[in-house]
Amino acid sequence: MTILKTYARLWTDSLDGALPLLRELTGAEPDLRLGFEAVELAAIGDFLVIAGPAEERAKYAHASATVVVDDLDACQATLTASGATLTTPLAAGPTGRFLYARHADGAEVEYVEWVPELVQRIIRP
Repeated sequence: MTILKTYARLWTDSLDGALPLLRELTGAEPDLRLGFEAVELAAIGDFLVIAGPAEERAKYAHASATVVVDDLDACQATLTASGATLTTPLAAGPTGRFLYARHADGAEVEYVEWVPELVQRIIRP
């Protein structure tokens, strides 16, 4: 299992309000932008921006980062073997598969396995 990319999470009321500064800071356009349940997401540089009403963003605030891996099954096995607890079991999402895990030390992280098209476009252009 290999970590392909790690995103710091940024929380905002408005995705359109947050992106101009992030475009300037990163010198990039968003790699992806999509809606997920009642929030909007954009990945730009090494940031994952999560936008929407505070009560909707709060549903995802327990995770400190989003980590993209090449093999979520192997990642889950490693996490479980190291004493991590799955707080959101493996599920399908718009970019591939994901799970949330609380490490034995208490840190909680979202792990994602992207569909091949995203890996090819964003990680290995």
